[in-house]
Amino acid sequence: MSEKRSIFEEVSGTAETAPTPQTGLIDRGTKEARRGVRMWLMVLFVLVATMVVVGGLTRLTDSGLSITEWNPVSGALPPTSEAVWLEEFEKYKAIPEYQLQNKGMSLGEFKFIYWWEWGHRQLGRFVGLVWFLGYLGFAATRNVPTGWHKRLIFIGALGGLQGAVGWWMVSSGLEGAMVDVASYRLATHLGLAFIILGFIAWFILLLGRSESDLLQARRSKEPKLFRMSTGLLHAAFLQILLGALVAGIDAGRNYPDWPLMAGGFLPPDLFALEPWWRNFFEDDGLVQFMHRMAGYILFAFAIVVWRRGGKSAYSRTRFAFNAVMAMISVQMVLGIITVLYSAPWYFAIVHQIGAIVAWVLILRARFLSGYPIRQNLREV
Repeated sequence: MSEKRSIFEEVSGTAETAPTPQTGLIDRGTKEARRGVRMWLMVLFVLVATMVVVGGLTRLTDSGLSITEWNPVSGALPPTSEAVWLEEFEKYKAIPEYQLQNKGMSLGEFKFIYWWEWGHRQLGRFVGLVWFLGYLGFAATRNVPTGWHKRLIFIGALGGLQGAVGWWMVSSGLEGAMVDVASYRLATHLGLAFIILGFIAWFILLLGRSESDLLQARRSKEPKLFRMSTGLLHAAFLQILLGALVAGIDAGRNYPDWPLMAGGFLPPDLFALEPWWRNFFEDDGLVQFMHRMAGYILFAFAIVVWRRGGKSAYSRTRFAFNAVMAMISVQMVLGIITVLYSAPWYFAIVHQIGAIVAWVLILRARFLSGYPIRQNLREV
């Protein structure tokens, strides 16, 4: 008599195993590539941030016009003999800064400012080399994550543009009656540096999480908070540009009183320059006044955004906006102290570093409002 068979038994006698669902296909084979590119971008970020600080010190030491030519390749070598040093010094003597401001400068004093500017340019060349070799290496080994070639090339293109803008800035102080570079060109140069820093920081944040994680996080985006943080980012960028205008004409060394300016709300002799539009770039009182007013508006708007960020459902997002508010408060105090002490170089450079930190923190808070990180119930 045959044995009874289960109605659930396969007729063929051999049960087929159902395929196991596979997850994480979108990130397969990309983890190491993303990590490597992210580390490379971190190095680039540190180098560009250092470049901004060195550029600030170059401006504060009045060194930016000491090299009167732009030789991207041959300029990488500094003067190697006394004769070459004298030749470079003679070129400097022909520009307005020497004739109107530094006449009688010794060769030793010239060497000091020359080395500052040469170091600034050399660092720029090194940043370009790190980008080129890094991208070439990742591309050759096929370790560039999918969709990232254009982004990485874009960073390199911005770096090349920055070099051209730098020379455009320097050339403005080599003729006419200028003893410094044009302030609006300095603002363009610094503004582009912060744009480069912003893109690198954003890419670092993106590469710090997997594509699948970003896709899921995007569904929890807080649109209103994201828009407000974008507005705060734009307001901070405007304040950075105004700060560059202040630095460009040494406006921070005048009117060392606060909250008034020369005893009044408005600085004296407004719109004394002709044509009238020059005052917005060249009048030290009006330029510092604009920087102060924009700072107050930025601080007030930061409070509004911070309060909105405090209502986020995600603890890390809330903490990110707390960090933004704290840094903007510190930055405002640093600005006031810099004004009260007539902008000595050490306060001025710390204020510039503070701008970099605030910029990155705003970007991070904006990123987390667009791609929030879920937390455990204990973290809420």
